[in-house]
Amino acid sequence: MNQTDELLMGQLGIDPKVLGAVRKAEQALSEHFQGLSDVAEYNQYKVLGALQKNKISDMHFSWNTGYGYDDPGREAVERVFSDVFHTQDALVRPIIVNGTHALSLTLTGILRPGDEMIYCTGKPYDTLEQVIGIKGKPGDGSLKDFGVTYRQVELTPDGRIDLEALEKAINGKTKMVCMQRATGYGWRRSLSVKEMGECCRFVKSIREDIICMADNCYGEFLDVIEPTDVGVDVMAGSLIKNPGGGLALTGGYIAGREDLIRLISYRLTTVGIGKECGLTFGQTRSILQGLFLAPSVVLGALKGAALCARVFEDLGFAVCPRYDEERSDIIQCVRLGSAEGLIAFCQGIQSAAPVDAHVTPLPWDMPGYQDQVIMAAGAFVQGSSIELSAAGPLRERYIVYFQGGLTYEYSKIGVIKALQAMHEKSLISWEAL
Repeated sequence: MNQTDELLMGQLGIDPKVLGAVRKAEQALSEHFQGLSDVAEYNQYKVLGALQKNKISDMHFSWNTGYGYDDPGREAVERVFSDVFHTQDALVRPIIVNGTHALSLTLTGILRPGDEMIYCTGKPYDTLEQVIGIKGKPGDGSLKDFGVTYRQVELTPDGRIDLEALEKAINGKTKMVCMQRATGYGWRRSLSVKEMGECCRFVKSIREDIICMADNCYGEFLDVIEPTDVGVDVMAGSLIKNPGGGLALTGGYIAGREDLIRLISYRLTTVGIGKECGLTFGQTRSILQGLFLAPSVVLGALKGAALCARVFEDLGFAVCPRYDEERSDIIQCVRLGSAEGLIAFCQGIQSAAPVDAHVTPLPWDMPGYQDQVIMAAGAFVQGSSIELSAAGPLRERYIVYFQGGLTYEYSKIGVIKALQAMHEKSLISWEAL
């Protein structure tokens, strides 16, 4: 027994069985962890190169007032993001409130009455359903209200894009084909960048003018390439997920073709002004420093996700993905099988947090979701998904979605505390070990 184990058992009251399960899984993952570190190293140097190319200096950390004309920091941030993602242009703003907002801006900025959009990865994330008009009240301002039609192509049983079904869905009205990289509240493998590239090439072979859009939330820096490297025309994400590195206080980004970013910027501000205005409110430093740290932070989250998968699989729970499978987002799904298990897991995660560890999360009717949802997140930045969190809707199969951790050690203590909370409620069968 080492000093850390003594501390965990003495100060935090962790059961030796829990520590043994985690240590066993950790030892089995050493080779897998090295592969993840190799990707993180590549991405670290890629981000460093973009910062150096754009000659970032202290002047870029100041900010303007009023309209925000000629803000050098804002313009530098957007050049850096454009270079990191190898795109013609980017829109990176603190006034984009979350990933859903970034995606909504992308869709409403590009699509016009009479256009049709196709989601080729099945049902989109719950919060987009009202944006599209799948749910919600007529007249609220959804895309459907403005004459944009929607089609949905389900994934194949093994979680891949069904190209044959997609080809049948594409018609003369199709303006955009959308892909969601992460699982959302689903039970499927996340979509790899390679698969997204294959889809883009297939779509363009049918009609070159169809726009390929990617929801890149939770996916940044998991590979040495990004969706915009393989043919995606425009993609969007949140700064309080992967690319903010835990330091961005708020915001979102959209990166892609210059003509598309111009249209989207008109939706963000107004036609004729676009990107030329908009304050950064002194956040350029935290955005760029967070981006610089992001590859290392994502590595910690990935290692924590793999550890979570291995520990719970060893104990007989179904997990998705498995610890050694290819990952394209930071989300680890564990099928806990009961409401008690889901609640205990999330309460364990909350108790591992540096902020609000004393708070007990409970299920509640969260806006935009069909079922009650329980969320655990003791974060320095409210709602930051790159910080350690766990959540899940209270519906059959009772799947928890574990993600984040600013460091591997933080993610690891989350696994330990979640397992401890379930052990204390006799929800773990140790015979599996």
